[in-house]
Amino acid sequence: MTNVNMNPLITIVTPVYNSEKYLAAHLKSVQAQTHQNWEHILVDDCSKDGSEALIRSFQEKDERIVYHKLITNQGAGVARNKAIELAKGDYIAFLDSDDLWHPKKLEKQVHFMQSNQYHFSFTDYDVIDEKGQSLNKIMRSKPHVTYKKALYKNPIGCLTVMYDVNYFGKQYMPSIRKRQDYALWLKLLKKTDGYGLNESLSSYRTGNDSISANKLDLIKYEWKIYREVEQLSWFKSVFFLVSAVILKMKSYF
Repeated sequence: MTNVNMNPLITIVTPVYNSEKYLAAHLKSVQAQTHQNWEHILVDDCSKDGSEALIRSFQEKDERIVYHKLITNQGAGVARNKAIELAKGDYIAFLDSDDLWHPKKLEKQVHFMQSNQYHFSFTDYDVIDEKGQSLNKIMRSKPHVTYKKALYKNPIGCLTVMYDVNYFGKQYMPSIRKRQDYALWLKLLKKTDGYGLNESLSSYRTGNDSISANKLDLIKYEWKIYREVEQLSWFKSVFFLVSAVILKMKSYF
């Protein structure tokens, strides 16, 4: 039987771009974790606001916070990959710079994975507005996700994901501007199924993007994933794209 590390180091991956107004609450939600053995790697994608100064003010008081700045603006995927490259953790978790975690997020998720011998997991999450007020909406995770099921629609919230580095090795996102997190989940799901912890342990901050703009992004980047990353046939790509668009539209109504 494999020995289980009951206090694993968890690397938290955060891309940062002009996030100054959200970063203090974000960083405090990480520092409030009941599981305290973590490193928080924030990769700055050339912010033009006070993000760097704010992060460094926290870093001065907490050596678990790691700050790295990219030379040129390259998008969230590149920033996340740089953080993964620098990671030292047994597990890697993701949290965007405007989102928050509930205090027991890491503790409960690690226990869920270790007690069930899962290597890829995610959780429910709730939705807040730009001011951090609850919108009384919870996005439920699927208890069990396979690669095939995930092709129909991304069922996994990035801010809830944790994967086992000792099982997968370091896994990176493809070089596409958006939806690269979904592409990574598909890569992980080819090796093992994913499992959802049905408890809301994170808060996703919703912005002002229009529904129509989101649909256009969905079509463009979903197609890239199916054809260029997954290298599915034209017929299969059309099938899954249409399925994804229909399921996405249903979630708005």
